Amino acid sequence: MVLRIFISYACCFLLVNTLFAQGRPDTRRASSSLQLSIKHVMGQQPLVRQQVTYTNAAGEPFTISRFRYFLSNFSLETVHGEKVVLPPVYFLVDDAIDTSKTIRLDSVPAGQYKSIQFLIGVDSIRNMSGVQSGALSVETGMFWTWNSGYIMAQIEGHSPVITSPTQEFLFHAGGYKSKDQVLKYVSLPFPQPLAIAADRQPRIQLTADVEKWFVPDTVSFKNIAVIMAPGVKARQVAGNYQHMFQMTGISN
Repeated sequence: MVLRIFISYACCFLLVNTLFAQGRPDTRRASSSLQLSIKHVMGQQPLVRQQVTYTNAAGEPFTISRFRYFLSNFSLETVHGEKVVLPPVYFLVDDAIDTSKTIRLDSVPAGQYKSIQFLIGVDSIRNMSGVQSGALSVETGMFWTWNSGYIMAQIEGHSPVITSPTQEFLFHAGGYKSKDQVLKYVSLPFPQPLAIAADRQPRIQLTADVEKWFVPDTVSFKNIAVIMAPGVKARQVAGNYQHMFQMTGISN
């Protein structure tokens, strides 16, 4: 008898709780994904490694053989001015690997957004976290083991004005400690509000202009041919390349 009464009360409790839950609004915020497509250019021209000769702001001819950089620490700004920090992800974009120029950001909360922010490079915490995997693996060649830090961005190529036997320039910009840090945040406004919803995957089109590595602080290969450690030269080119990204369009 007692057991029967207990079961009856338990069933009533479960029924009331279920009805209450059904009537209560779902406060969980839906999320979706966002895709970034990056095109590499040299000024108004597509970037073509090794085969095309370009001219820098100092009037020096050169070719590009390698172009790579890290992107991380993504966030969005809502139309109301709120910052939404996305889950931590790290991408190594390599001009030689077309698939690396398409980036997918997951778990983006639904909403209306007016700008995107990201970091060119790898934040200080990851620089001090030792050996890692994926895009941050030491096997990528973007990690200075002797300096315990990442190369944030990298350009290599050749110019006839360089006096070394190989006529090669190597710009490996790195440094995350105090005055030598080259971490650069980029903020790009959308041309119109970007809508994120569960039933759509918007795409953002960006260009990364290699020409910006050499201006506005003019870089001459006669004066700088090798950057392989943190310091003044690395900060100079980082101060330039932080301006290399432009938004060319979005599709909802």
